[in-house]
Amino acid sequence: MPRMTGGEALVRTLVRAGVEIIFGLPGVQMYGLTVAIRDEPGIRMITPRSEFALTYMADGYARVGNRIAPVMVVPGPGVYNAAGGLSTAYSTNSPVMLIAGQTPRDTIGGNTGALHEVNDQLDTIKPITKWQGRMLEISDIPGTMTEAIRQLRSGRPRPVYVDIPPEAMLGLDEVELLEAPPQERLTPADSEIEAAARALAAANNPIIFAGSGVHLSEAHDALLAIAEDYNITVRTTAAGKGVLPDDHPLHLTTAGMTMLRKGGLADPDVVLAVGTRNALGMFSESTSIIQIDVDPDEIGRFHKNTTPLVGDARETLLKLHAALGETNAASRKSPADTVAGVREFLARPEHLTEPQESFTNALRAGIPRDGIAIYGMTQVGYYGRTNFPTYGPRTYIDSGYSGNLGYAYPTALGAKLARPDVPVICITGDGGFGYQSPEMATAMKYGINVVTVIFNDNAYGNVARDLDMEFGGQYEADLANPDYVRLAKSYGLESTQVTDPANLEGAIKDMIDRDAPALIEVPVDRMPRPGAMLQRPAWATPRV
Repeated sequence: MPRMTGGEALVRTLVRAGVEIIFGLPGVQMYGLTVAIRDEPGIRMITPRSEFALTYMADGYARVGNRIAPVMVVPGPGVYNAAGGLSTAYSTNSPVMLIAGQTPRDTIGGNTGALHEVNDQLDTIKPITKWQGRMLEISDIPGTMTEAIRQLRSGRPRPVYVDIPPEAMLGLDEVELLEAPPQERLTPADSEIEAAARALAAANNPIIFAGSGVHLSEAHDALLAIAEDYNITVRTTAAGKGVLPDDHPLHLTTAGMTMLRKGGLADPDVVLAVGTRNALGMFSESTSIIQIDVDPDEIGRFHKNTTPLVGDARETLLKLHAALGETNAASRKSPADTVAGVREFLARPEHLTEPQESFTNALRAGIPRDGIAIYGMTQVGYYGRTNFPTYGPRTYIDSGYSGNLGYAYPTALGAKLARPDVPVICITGDGGFGYQSPEMATAMKYGINVVTVIFNDNAYGNVARDLDMEFGGQYEADLANPDYVRLAKSYGLESTQVTDPANLEGAIKDMIDRDAPALIEVPVDRMPRPGAMLQRPAWATPRV
């Protein structure tokens, strides 16, 4: 067996799994891993300006590139700083691996005041990771790392966590590396598939409801084949945007069922839910749901009348397509005319919100069809979840139910590293961008040519509006901002300001053509609530 350091064993295990980039900040407990990365030609490290950005960058890289994204941090504060981005990765089923240092081996759990000590990191990180492991000895590394990779490639690919003390990284030993585990693709039993096919074939008004699991298993073509060959309307969650092009004749938007009913869509009698938890409970209790999900714990959690199909979305859809061929499902009338009528209803001026609609149209016109839009938690961002047309897989990215302010810019940098050949546009507000503006230095250092559009109202705009509308006046929601155009220029970015939505399309196209890190500032006033947000939950409104 070859003799190597623990850091070398860890890095070579990642390389065997196809990892090309690790996002990390070097620190004293991580020198053994840092040196191993430096000396391994098959991998490189991307180092942002803060640990806050690390896991966001990794999440963008993982989701857009559909690949494992490792992150390296020091123990204690490094883990805490990375936790925000890890929570987004957890909510969006993103295969991020957090590799944390530890205090020296004999101090772990001792509460001795060792540098960066936290008791106990495994428990601290557990709520936002799928699996956790610790490597105290060099001999632990191959098995623990291989299991971490297996966890990312099987079932629901939420983040995993491993930590390692400095002695295990720096020490030398004979190490036998293991082969990287393949991706597991489980499928339901044939009898379950056949029963589901019969139920779909007998349905009067079936709908496919698709979520992020379609992206995770690359099931887009399989889903399209079922929709087209057996005439089924497709709806998507926000996380599922792009599973079908928004202009496909069978595809409806992420709008809620209330609006879809008003537009002429009858309640479905059977729903084929693919890669979504159906957490919003938007279908009536009488609706029969056939739920395809790789995570059995998620099936039927939010709808009692559910038939489980536990398995990988792509492989299960392929088997279901074949089984539907043995039924009369192909004789069903196409719902394309109904879909077209619903779209016309949703596009009426009274169902749109200005100025968000004008800005959204300008963004869509300026971004190429295959361009990738990273939407932040901003007034235009909320609107985009329903109204930004999306035409391809992994071309619309938001922060899922985690809803992290400040996530968009570093996530966009990671996305661009995954797809350097495709324009990546970050849509953010001044509040969110203020969290991560130093990462403009990272964009310049590595030549990450993201175009960032900042809608600047000098406030946490959604908060200010809500407090004014419902709580008798805003409080501490105003911001003191820099001149973002000049700030961007000081980092070396191409930058400009656009004051008219009519000029935003051209500005985006111009910045894309420059093929450099770029920023466009758009000064805006207070924006109204989009229609989808008018009905407020009880927990967010004043008590009377």
